[in-house]
Amino acid sequence: MSPSSLLFTSSPHVHGGDSIPRIMQTVIWALVPATLLSVLVFGWPALLVIVITTLTAMVTEHLLVKLRVRPSPLSDQSAALTGLLLALTLPPHAPWWICVVGAVFAILLGKQVYGGLGYNMFNPALIARVFLLVSFPVEMTSWPQPAGLFGENALAFGDALALIFTGHLAPGEVMDAISSATPLGQYRTETGLGKTVQEALGGGYVFNYFNALGGLIAGSLGETSALLLTFGGIYLLKKRIITWHIPVSMLAGCLVPATLFWLVDGTKYPDPIFHLVTGGLVLGVFFMATDMVTSPVTPMGQIIFGAGCGLLTYIIRTWGGYPEGVSFAIVIMNATVPLLDQYTRPVVYGKAKKNV
Repeated sequence: MSPSSLLFTSSPHVHGGDSIPRIMQTVIWALVPATLLSVLVFGWPALLVIVITTLTAMVTEHLLVKLRVRPSPLSDQSAALTGLLLALTLPPHAPWWICVVGAVFAILLGKQVYGGLGYNMFNPALIARVFLLVSFPVEMTSWPQPAGLFGENALAFGDALALIFTGHLAPGEVMDAISSATPLGQYRTETGLGKTVQEALGGGYVFNYFNALGGLIAGSLGETSALLLTFGGIYLLKKRIITWHIPVSMLAGCLVPATLFWLVDGTKYPDPIFHLVTGGLVLGVFFMATDMVTSPVTPMGQIIFGAGCGLLTYIIRTWGGYPEGVSFAIVIMNATVPLLDQYTRPVVYGKAKKNV
């Protein structure tokens, strides 16, 4: 073979078959079961929230990229995934403008302002949720009791449209009767009044672990079912879209201190299973903290990152100003990723160690 017939190209020379659209599509498929259940549990308003948020994210991405005179990246499905993830962090009856403002913020200030996909420092969906929660606390903490899509108390599609776009079922009729508290909110509020955990969760709001696993509790769309979200996470692990490092370390970071404090005083601190099946912990563990762009690239960095997310989640839930801390915890740890990558880089093979 003559030298002129050899090709000199940069590595890698073997393609694993992964691509950005394939990865995004796999994550979306992993979210489908829990998303469908959220619609079945909360009815037409939940579907409208998902559609408005996802479409707004896609349209915003298309327009912003066109303004930069670049090809539209909608085919990579990252905007659709961002919109879906944001929707899963919202209340089922979130007003339409909350969905629109959150989706625009996620794409504009959470993603495109950094240069687009692959350059953002924070998870776009979570930074948008934090912005909405701080800016519009009333709308972001109005939780309806599950009414179902076809149950006796289910809203008709027309009523759902009126509720999302006007806040009323009929002129002058505000829908307040179905408002409720999340288990985490009930725990923080009632224990702050001096009640025990058992009194807080068994008083005006009877908490049931099986209902929490099945999603039959008040909360955001992403709190529908820890069980289905776990199945989705296992699917991502099997497809090798994510690795075990962040999910395992984040669960340990939250549940280990939860176990210790529960063993010390079970009347003041709920058991670790309560933290596992309520709130957005499972959604954050498998779908938010594992974002490839905003998490460390080294295995050790991922373990430290996940443990920090879990620990901060527990600290905020227990002593912070908000009953739920997953979003804040992950966003805070996103800011540490460059530092973690720098100090957990493996030594290059063949490089001599520095003399101590």
